[in-house]
Amino acid sequence: MQTGKNAVESVKEATSNIAASAKSGMDKTKATVQEKVDKMKAQDDHEKALATEKKSERLMDAELRKQQAMSHNATQKDANTAVSEAGTRIPEGAFGTGANNTTTAPQYSHSSTGATGHPTGAHQMSAMPGHGTGEPTGGHVVVGLSLGPIL
Repeated sequence: MQTGKNAVESVKEATSNIAASAKSGMDKTKATVQEKVDKMKAQDDHEKALATEKKSERLMDAELRKQQAMSHNATQKDANTAVSEAGTRIPEGAFGTGANNTTTAPQYSHSSTGATGHPTGAHQMSAMPGHGTGEPTGGHVVVGLSLGPIL
């Protein structure tokens, strides 16, 4: 189970790193375009040199923000992995000997709302057909349709 949690955290980190790289790429492109605009507006060589210098600063700033985001993502992954691994240690006397024991302890699911319970997966938990699937099961009232008096 922990391998799966670690894999999920790795995917989250990779996705966040991709987003940081994309943002950095956009910022670098904006810096290059802005340099070209500033050079076209420049009246002399000094203003053109300032435009190039500003571009270099923007490129370094974008790269620094990307590196900071990636460092934050790695720290966040490590913290989340440590928290999930700490939760698997079963105290002595609860369900075993205190070793990492994930087979005899009950497994619960957690929703985004904070509610807990047993995981159901795709298993239907109700005997009512369609109940819990999100699909309508009939018995809908159609406005304006009359089938006669209710007896």
